[in-house]
Amino acid sequence: MLRLILSRLLQLPVILAVILLVTFIMVWVMPGDPFTADAAKQPPAAVMEAMKERYNMDKGGWHFLSQYVKGVVRGDFGESISRPGRSVRAIITDGFPVSAALGLAALAFALFLGTLAGVVGALRPKSAWDTASLVTALIGISLPNFVTGAILLAVGAGLTRLWLPDATFLHMPMGGWSGPANMILPAICLGLAPSAYIARLVRLGLADIMSSDFIRTARAKGLSQRQALFRHALKVAYLPVLSFLGPAAAAAMTGSFVVEKIFNIPGIGQEFVYAVQNKDQLVILGVVLVFATMLILFNLIVDIAYAWIDPRIDLA
Repeated sequence: MLRLILSRLLQLPVILAVILLVTFIMVWVMPGDPFTADAAKQPPAAVMEAMKERYNMDKGGWHFLSQYVKGVVRGDFGESISRPGRSVRAIITDGFPVSAALGLAALAFALFLGTLAGVVGALRPKSAWDTASLVTALIGISLPNFVTGAILLAVGAGLTRLWLPDATFLHMPMGGWSGPANMILPAICLGLAPSAYIARLVRLGLADIMSSDFIRTARAKGLSQRQALFRHALKVAYLPVLSFLGPAAAAAMTGSFVVEKIFNIPGIGQEFVYAVQNKDQLVILGVVLVFATMLILFNLIVDIAYAWIDPRIDLA
């Protein structure tokens, strides 16, 4: 196990270097730059001159990349071009807790709903509950976030402000970030698609495991169906779910670009969208590095969880 962790951590800089290189090439060839944007989006002249001098942008892209990498090694991600006076590190530091809180809420919702729907579907196949869970899973997988978000906003606004105008305790904020209530709709929007995948994986896994020999043996020893499910079957059925949770958790924790934009949430996802619109190269590179690091670390956690759940799995 220790060898696996050390090996993955040693691979981390190499993988991040490749991701940084590919992202930089895509950003550099993107038409235009923040210094030639329209006057409304241009940073002050002093900021432009300071950035050009610091990264020697006039000398070409490779020189800029080498200067940027040297700064990243020192923990300096540079200054935002589109937000004068703010460093990229400060932007990420301010936005990451918001995106992380939203991601955790979405992941918790996805695990709860997906596991519940999968268990019900496996225990009562072809029942009304099973059919409802399959339809919900299909809808969750098919609808993109921007459609789900728009529907939730419309339904939430209609329910709390038109149909129940006097039920102030049910009023739900439709956007922004001022308290825990702001997480409800975006967490549902962000967690609906993962919950659908989890429901399918749990249902298929349990359908096979509940008819296996070791479950029949457990039932013969006196365990009820519920006890056999929660003590033995569900643990094994969660192995494919863990594979899915690695990238899903990283995506949820770093925030959805579309969801944060729709619900006006000040996370790093919305900062990324703003940076792309204003061609802020340093913010784009910084956010991508954070997302890539989270993805690698979550996949490592998934591998460790695999070995913990099933010691027979060799991860060497």
